[in-house]
Amino acid sequence: MGGRFKPLVRLGILMAMTFSVVLSGCGGSKDNSADNGSSSTGQTATGSSSDGKVEPFNVSVFIGEAGQQPTPDNKIYKKIKDETGATFNFEFLAGDINQKLGVMIAGSDYPDLMTGNTKLTAAGAYIPLEDLIEKYAPNLKKHYEKYWNMMKDPNDGHIYILPNYGVYNGKLNSTWYSGPAFWVQKDVLAEAGYPKVKTLDEYFDLIAKYKTKHPTIDGSPTIGFEILNYDWKNWGLFNPPQHLIGHPNDGGVVVNNGVAEIFADKDYAKQYYQKLNQMNEQGLIDKETFVQNFDQYLAKLSSGTVLGMFDQHWNFQNAENSLITQKKFNRTYVGLPLVYDTSTKDYYRDRAVLNLNNGFGISVNAKDPVKIIKLLDTLITEDWQKVFSWGIEGEDYIVNDQGRFMRTQEQRDKQSDGTWKLANKADALFGNLPKIEGSFSDGNSTDAAAQPEEYKAGLNDYDKKFLEAYGYDSYVDFFSEPPENPIYYPAWSIDLVEGSPAKVANTKLNDLSTKYLPKAVLANPSDFDSVWNEYTSQIHKVDVKAYEDKINEQIKWRIDNWSK
Repeated sequence: MGGRFKPLVRLGILMAMTFSVVLSGCGGSKDNSADNGSSSTGQTATGSSSDGKVEPFNVSVFIGEAGQQPTPDNKIYKKIKDETGATFNFEFLAGDINQKLGVMIAGSDYPDLMTGNTKLTAAGAYIPLEDLIEKYAPNLKKHYEKYWNMMKDPNDGHIYILPNYGVYNGKLNSTWYSGPAFWVQKDVLAEAGYPKVKTLDEYFDLIAKYKTKHPTIDGSPTIGFEILNYDWKNWGLFNPPQHLIGHPNDGGVVVNNGVAEIFADKDYAKQYYQKLNQMNEQGLIDKETFVQNFDQYLAKLSSGTVLGMFDQHWNFQNAENSLITQKKFNRTYVGLPLVYDTSTKDYYRDRAVLNLNNGFGISVNAKDPVKIIKLLDTLITEDWQKVFSWGIEGEDYIVNDQGRFMRTQEQRDKQSDGTWKLANKADALFGNLPKIEGSFSDGNSTDAAAQPEEYKAGLNDYDKKFLEAYGYDSYVDFFSEPPENPIYYPAWSIDLVEGSPAKVANTKLNDLSTKYLPKAVLANPSDFDSVWNEYTSQIHKVDVKAYEDKINEQIKWRIDNWSK
């Protein structure tokens, strides 16, 4: 429940079917030998032959979430093709992920590259990468050197996925928070006099007062609170209780002193859903919240009518970008690290962790794994990473006399324009690629939003005034500094193994939560206890011990193996 993925551009999410970025072939042979590099003979890692001519090749890619195709003339993909020979044929998820994966697995119908998924790993859909990296990808080996043991599948010791986030270099600047929080429109706080909101009760009191005073926003009914519970993005409903008692995001468990237990049936979980039940009775919960899909959820946030929700920032970033494009700065959001009472220290913000099981893996059907790993090795170099994160020098950013990367206001405005990005960014690819995070060797931040002087220069007048009212430098300052991560962290990244008793139990727990929590929230308050008791009685029929035992076994394994 509630695994964390970093920002991947999702503005105007469409259920897109396969479309070539540049006309390219699809499919692949079954020959998946790591040394099947005959077509790479005489070529460099960038796809050039020994005579310097770039030889074109196609890479079919499946990305396991909805997204938009880049334009055929996208300048970054054109640059990749010109310099490496590679063109990408993207297929984005259309519909239910489990159904899609089931079809792929049943027919062994895999493209060359696929985003990480434990179902695909269990089905044997990826090839091991460690030997390929050792032989053909020195840049990737150096990049992941400190994390090599962490990347190994605990079931067989192979590396199947190249994590897309969590490898840091140099100084880490932090001005943008991507993780979970209770989000509230800035105007709600501004109208209340910029209060420092700490507890769940204070949060809902503010929203209730604002909604009463402003029953409509821009002519549409004001929505007090949204809850996203769609497909695998169910953390909006499932995860808040762990944070409200001062724990970080460990998915479906809370870990104390290295021992995990589920929290779905605990009294502190009941306290949260009973609060939502009361808020629903007061009309603060959106009536459509449990029947809408992700696109509908984003559309409501983009309209500026939603006052608050629990979510992870990267997940709704494109809705916020839409609000910025509309210049509705007061309708954008602040993340609040709420707890039940002020004696509890918030623990929402954590230190960067390796994004295990997420990123790209090479499929068993890949036509030329050697050529692909060489391509990935090229794209992890600093020059390419700067292209992905900052763009083209002179077009998308400038370099000042001190060698610092900056943007003009016009360039900043384009970065939040979804249409512009489809033609000028390669976010669909870059979001899943191995990437440098922190700082480049020249000291510039790998993320423009985290470049301190660029962040401050890019703030609009509204946000400058808003932060000044709180005495903060950035919106990260609303959160407590995170402690050092426990070595095992996070528990949500543990692979439960498809078909295992632990995985079966976890699926049943998810299904029960999906069924009963909406019923509990929407019930007449006098019926809440009976719905909750039925829910927890069903939980106790599940083999919870198998689930907890697997988590604890892997926590111990990580402590024993990752501490070295």
